[in-house]
Amino acid sequence: MARADVEFLRSVELRLLRCTFSPPAQSIAPSTPDDPPSSLRFAVDSVVGAIERGKYAEALSSDAVPLVFRSLESLEFADSSESAERFYREVEKRAAEFVRVSDGRNFWLDCLDGDEESEEDIGYKIALVLSLGVAAFLGFVQRNLTGPIEDYCPFPLYMPGWSERKGEGDGQWGVWARNQLMLEGSDVLGKLSIVQYIIYARILLNNLKSTHGDGFSFHRIEVASVSWWLCRLTFVQQKILDNLSSSLYTSLQDLMSNTLRQFGSLDCISLYWPSQLYEKEASTIVSMAHLEVGIIEQAYGRVDSSGLHFNDAERACGLHLSVTGVLGFRTIHQVDAKSQLVLVAETEVKGIKGGLPQTSEFPIKSSAEPNHEASQFSADYHDCDILMTPRLLENNGDAKANESSKLSDHLVLTEAQKAIVLAQCLHIKKKNPDNELSGWEMAPFIEAIDSQKHTYFIIQCLCDLLRVRWESTRGRTKQRALLMMEKLVGRVCGPSPYATERIRFSFSVYVPTIPALRKEYGMLLVSNGLIGEALRTFEELELWDDLIHCYRLLEKKSAAVDLIRARLAVTPDDPRLWCSLGDVANDDAHYHKALEVSNNRSVRAKRSLARSAYNRGDFETSKILWESAMAINSLFPDGWFALGAAALKARDLDKAVDAFTRAVQVDPDNGEAWNNIACLHKMKKRSKESFVAFKEALKFRRNSWQLWENYSHVAFDIGNIAQALEATKMALDLSDNKRVDLELLEKIVQSVEEISSVPGDNLDIRADESGSRKGNERPREAEFLIGMLGNVLQQIIKKGVSNNVWGLYARWHKIKGDLPMCAEAFLKQVRSYQGSDLWRDRDRFRKFAAASLQLCRVYMEIASSTGQRRELFTAEMHLKNAVKQGIDFAETKEFKDLETCLQEIRSRIAEP
Repeated sequence: MARADVEFLRSVELRLLRCTFSPPAQSIAPSTPDDPPSSLRFAVDSVVGAIERGKYAEALSSDAVPLVFRSLESLEFADSSESAERFYREVEKRAAEFVRVSDGRNFWLDCLDGDEESEEDIGYKIALVLSLGVAAFLGFVQRNLTGPIEDYCPFPLYMPGWSERKGEGDGQWGVWARNQLMLEGSDVLGKLSIVQYIIYARILLNNLKSTHGDGFSFHRIEVASVSWWLCRLTFVQQKILDNLSSSLYTSLQDLMSNTLRQFGSLDCISLYWPSQLYEKEASTIVSMAHLEVGIIEQAYGRVDSSGLHFNDAERACGLHLSVTGVLGFRTIHQVDAKSQLVLVAETEVKGIKGGLPQTSEFPIKSSAEPNHEASQFSADYHDCDILMTPRLLENNGDAKANESSKLSDHLVLTEAQKAIVLAQCLHIKKKNPDNELSGWEMAPFIEAIDSQKHTYFIIQCLCDLLRVRWESTRGRTKQRALLMMEKLVGRVCGPSPYATERIRFSFSVYVPTIPALRKEYGMLLVSNGLIGEALRTFEELELWDDLIHCYRLLEKKSAAVDLIRARLAVTPDDPRLWCSLGDVANDDAHYHKALEVSNNRSVRAKRSLARSAYNRGDFETSKILWESAMAINSLFPDGWFALGAAALKARDLDKAVDAFTRAVQVDPDNGEAWNNIACLHKMKKRSKESFVAFKEALKFRRNSWQLWENYSHVAFDIGNIAQALEATKMALDLSDNKRVDLELLEKIVQSVEEISSVPGDNLDIRADESGSRKGNERPREAEFLIGMLGNVLQQIIKKGVSNNVWGLYARWHKIKGDLPMCAEAFLKQVRSYQGSDLWRDRDRFRKFAAASLQLCRVYMEIASSTGQRRELFTAEMHLKNAVKQGIDFAETKEFKDLETCLQEIRSRIAEP
């Protein structure tokens, strides 16, 4: 193939990718004036030109289509799913024949005049198939994701003489296409349009992928961008489903790897397009490749992986983000300035062509010149006294602040950098617990985008949506959020701006589909009490479950049943409707009907039957049904948790551990699952595994004293006494000092005694100022543990929770070497057992005798160290009285020990 033809194919790939980024600095017309209108090169250029103008229907109806699918118009097909499947098999076959190679020779269809095409035409044919696939895909994206909502023929192929058959493209063909998109029990979310377009695009792009192999090269021609387009298409398919699909994620992993291999570095891009790139364009492509991969990873819950890709995207476009505090005002009537979070960016602009890289640093302050969209919001919502962006002080305390403020007024982020800012905003939301604080941490990123003078449509839409989600959680701004959401839905569904502007960076931000956006608007209406308006929205989108929820709120259950039965009369084979009927009627027979019409593939029906079996106590059946459902779609965290609960009730502990483990793999923020894993490992005496799981669970349930109490036990089991003491103290604090685990404290005290008895030179020998070692000093580990243990014991003593703690408190004083305080604590323990019942209660007498022996031994130690006999006389008097009154227990070992100790003390007193 000639070098010029390779450059033409490369230019087509670049032009198609540019359609989804910033517009080119100048128009490119690869075809030459000498190219006749009948040539393949001219056909490709006409299709790509229509795509660049946002005329996707025009591209799909161009004269190039019959060149690929010649003689397809002669086929006859009925309005049935079987006919649709046969037709698209023919589409796949004709597309493959159009660019096929066999035995080293090119065999082309007779596209123009019946002669065999030259070898150079292969590049044009690949470019034509690629362009048609991209046109169909972008048409689907425009109609269902970015808008404007224009009228498209439901049939993606425009062939001569088929104008009267356009209506056949919907009907059963549309049902067939919708079923092709539903994977592993995940249904399509809401009512979508022109569904056949994404099927058609996937056939064409997959044809290039399968033809070109893993490296996307064919007959010495590399078409690397196919992997990127397939990655985008697959992720859009995931977006339109109501649950995550494990098979789609498996496909995406390969596609993401191929995309980053070719477009993840400046060197690879410069080699692929050595002379066709604009200045700074390579860095934009690299950053957007990493950004889109990060968004996909984030959607599947891979938070750490997505964060790494977002950081790579920042570096590629010369951006570094951080958050700082600046004094300012958040409300209109606020008098005193408070510290406000603002975003700070350091930007470094690197040129690919001409000149040296330029570096500059500019803090972004939310008080900069506001975006025209944000200004409009501020004017429309004047009734709210909460400012859209904080009003910052001009002088934040030094001259540098004034200088930074001036710089920020002139800062203009690129659209790629704005997309990264919003991606990092979503990353903060994902990696932090869902609470009020996370909203305030996201606010600087949202306000930084609003501070820009001009922002592309789709980026501004995501910024507004994030603001709506944040402000809808705050009582003082909830009404404003509802009005903003109404305007946002109107803008997305409206006719302006045109598709060419909307498609820019639409794959670089995580915006929902139009049905998903309208569903979110409906839920916001419900939360504000506007249920009637939400009903109309849900019915139009065919979101039957949300519709049923609204009817239940209105206490109109019969209306919900009538609506579902009316829909079943039209589509009796829709398993979703049968499941919805089962939900509202609470009848398992409808779930079985859903399984019947879906050929036992309805995951939702299996989940519902599993829940029903669990509620009636049939845990074994529930476990089996959950296993069957999760075998179809494994990316459903609630399902794994429910399977674990059913297995636990069915006494299948191994299956329960596996299920809860899978639950936290899909959703690492599931604190309940972590707690169950920890408890199961604890039951199986796997202390190390239990310790790790409890540690994760406590990240999400720090206010549970039960969790802290269990954590203290496993921490002690693995020898982590410090963690055990910390957990014990937390359990005390959270239970208002009512949870005192004396058995554990006894073990901890004994362990601390053993550690303290180890000579310093065997564990941790400290050096004095002269450098000499003190081998008789207690190791630092012991000192630390003694301090922690003392804090816990003193907290219990002060509250007077348990008399039995006095003995442990006395032993703690003995560890410290304070024998008088030790004796006093033992004495209080002895007195706690005294009373009229002491001499009639055998168990109480045994405890009293043990405490008395410990007290008297401490008295003997004090007497030995001081050389005085006062403590000996005190011990003698106490023992003599105990032996006299406890004569009824003379046969017990404890009574005899008291007598032995009394004799020993008397012999010491008798010594000269």
